Amino acid sequence: MSKSKKPTTPTWVNKTIKILWIAFAAGVLGFIVFVWMVSVNFLGLFGPLPDFKALENPDTEVASELYSADGVLLGTFYRENRSPVTFNELSPNLVNALIATEDVRFEEHSGIDLKAMIRVFVKSILLGQDAGGGSTLSQQTAKNLFKTRTDANQGLLSSVPGLRMLIIKTKEWIVATQLEKAYTKKEILTLYLNTSEFGSNAYGIKTAAETFFNKEPSELNVQEAAVLVGLFKAPTYYSPVYNPDNSLRRRNTVLSQMVKNDVLTEAEYDSLAQLPIELDYNVANHNKGLATYFREILKADLLKWSKENLKPDGSSYDLFGDGLKIYTTIDSRMQRYAEEAMAEHMKELQKAFYKEMNGRDPWVDSENRVIPNFIENAVKRTEAYRLLKLRYKSDEDSINIKLNEKKPMKVFSWEGEIDTLMSTMDSLGYYKKYLQAGFMSMDPHTGHIKAWVGGIDHKYFKFDHVKQGKRQPGSTFKPFVYAAAIENGYSPCYSVIDQPVEVFIPGQPAWSPSNANGEFTYEKMTIRKAMAQSVNSVTAYMMKKLSPKVVVETARRIGVTSDLEEVPALALGVNDVSIFEMVGAFGTFVNKGEYTTPFYIDRIEDKNGNVIQQFTPKKRPAMSEEHAYLMTYMLRGGFEEESGTSQGVPWSLREGNELGGKTGTTQNASDGWYMGISKDLVSGVWVGGDDRAIHFRSWISGQGSRTARPVWVKYMEKVYADKDLGYTKGPFPRPERPLSIEIDCDVYEQESQRFVDFDYDAKKNDF
Repeated sequence: MSKSKKPTTPTWVNKTIKILWIAFAAGVLGFIVFVWMVSVNFLGLFGPLPDFKALENPDTEVASELYSADGVLLGTFYRENRSPVTFNELSPNLVNALIATEDVRFEEHSGIDLKAMIRVFVKSILLGQDAGGGSTLSQQTAKNLFKTRTDANQGLLSSVPGLRMLIIKTKEWIVATQLEKAYTKKEILTLYLNTSEFGSNAYGIKTAAETFFNKEPSELNVQEAAVLVGLFKAPTYYSPVYNPDNSLRRRNTVLSQMVKNDVLTEAEYDSLAQLPIELDYNVANHNKGLATYFREILKADLLKWSKENLKPDGSSYDLFGDGLKIYTTIDSRMQRYAEEAMAEHMKELQKAFYKEMNGRDPWVDSENRVIPNFIENAVKRTEAYRLLKLRYKSDEDSINIKLNEKKPMKVFSWEGEIDTLMSTMDSLGYYKKYLQAGFMSMDPHTGHIKAWVGGIDHKYFKFDHVKQGKRQPGSTFKPFVYAAAIENGYSPCYSVIDQPVEVFIPGQPAWSPSNANGEFTYEKMTIRKAMAQSVNSVTAYMMKKLSPKVVVETARRIGVTSDLEEVPALALGVNDVSIFEMVGAFGTFVNKGEYTTPFYIDRIEDKNGNVIQQFTPKKRPAMSEEHAYLMTYMLRGGFEEESGTSQGVPWSLREGNELGGKTGTTQNASDGWYMGISKDLVSGVWVGGDDRAIHFRSWISGQGSRTARPVWVKYMEKVYADKDLGYTKGPFPRPERPLSIEIDCDVYEQESQRFVDFDYDAKKNDF
């Protein structure tokens, strides 16, 4: 029986198989070589990859955070509004939604999901179907962290069509596998959530949760987590704010993926899918939140600090990207009370201002006549005019046309924002009619600023009236005259006649101030009572006896830092000062004569919690403890002396308490002031128009006791009502040593044998 021959494989088939194997092997080898060339950026053809050190410590921009003394986040400084969280701060709902939607085999692969890559290759490339993305969470984290798709990370071959994306994907594969070696799965997932963009100026899951739902990431429920995970596909297209229908569909898609991944049941899905998206939307910006004016002032200080202080590697700190933590002295509760007090009073004061104006413009001259072309001249100092001037040069007609062109805008009102049509000229005239204000409160013993309100609304009025703004203090400067008197041996019981005083200065008319009411009583009164009633003639008399030079030296030593002229009229507060320096100076009286520069930064830490700098207040002796106490006694006169300017303060605030205060009003009532002190707090208030020509037409209506003092009263009532703050009523501590100056005026009159010198030579020039 003959043997049968086995069929032979045709030679061409063998050659084809051999060629395919060689091609496959060459392809694999070529791919390996390609990956190697990308990993080392061969000849600069592919663009750089992060080194191992960068992988271990990825450099992600993190917002710097500003905290109050009681641990409340006041605001952030950022280019990208991002604050990182740890895995333990993430809601399990968020983790489940993310893995189910973006990378179901996240726990199984080592950075590259081969099944997903094959699916994408077959469906997308061979069949032309939409198979979704094949990127793992590790690859997407690599993209977020190291900006693999930016031009800065591309090489010479990146401009070749079709090759750019292959190079980018290869880089992301390489970095993803390296991330898997350097981090745990939980760390990679957290890195991804911390570095992703969610739209609405929200970077990272913490900011996103706060922006869309006003929650911490740990508090997100299932449907909220699904909304945020849905944003990864396209933050704008699936925005629950701008495209709510798209967002709802995408949320339900994420929920269905959670069902497929067995983290939700069908019944749970059916229930959740019917729910609407409930947002608590609030985009963070520098015009919202507490202490907006303070944050802007602090930002300027921090930028200066960042340039002057270097990291260990020699580079400067980046306030907007280094994730610094700045701890301030501001108390969030007291700050809120100050802002509430300001808003409550200024809203009512503005109504009174409008009522007194009765439709008339408030910018008037010394004769209460409306100043012509006031707005036309004021607009030339605005940024809008400057830009138009650059554009149109000397073509004033074109500039005026643009300035008077009406356009849609939102404007401030005490009843809420108003949508309207206004021109630049209209809006300037509208805003100039608003009264402005500033307030600061400080612990005089530490110098710690507890509350800072720089204006009535930071969104619409950027100028800070606490530190930037300086205005005439009026009678709130008088305590420095009397402080000089106390230091020169005068008792609070020293008596002076309320009568005209003339001071002659060579080459100038005689200076002879009138009292606020234009009258003199010709009665003898103590200097304590004179300061309490804010009697100008007595203050002028004391200035004449002491000399302006002595008063200036005293004010500067106590804490006034602005330029002061050595002129008699200084006694009535004619030189501009700030609330910031006035509060610091009055703090000297309460702090036993030691001046402490108002202080608002406690410490700065890096993003890892390491203290970079601890700040300490600057202190120096300014006057004796006895003299400082006598000045608190003098300031108490406003509450305790007959017709004192603080007599209008409610009894509920004064009962069982020692308080001091001084009102101030400039001659035309353009500036109203109040400085208030207690044993633990010193506060200052200023109220006035944006321009000195803007004021109440009646001096009575514009005086500090009506415009400024109520803000301090409301603030102190709120502070005392909050027992958790620890501020209590009580007396100013007396010095341990007996006073060397008598303050019992009956005893003083009997023992001093001093008489009022009211027959002084009015023609004598004491200066």
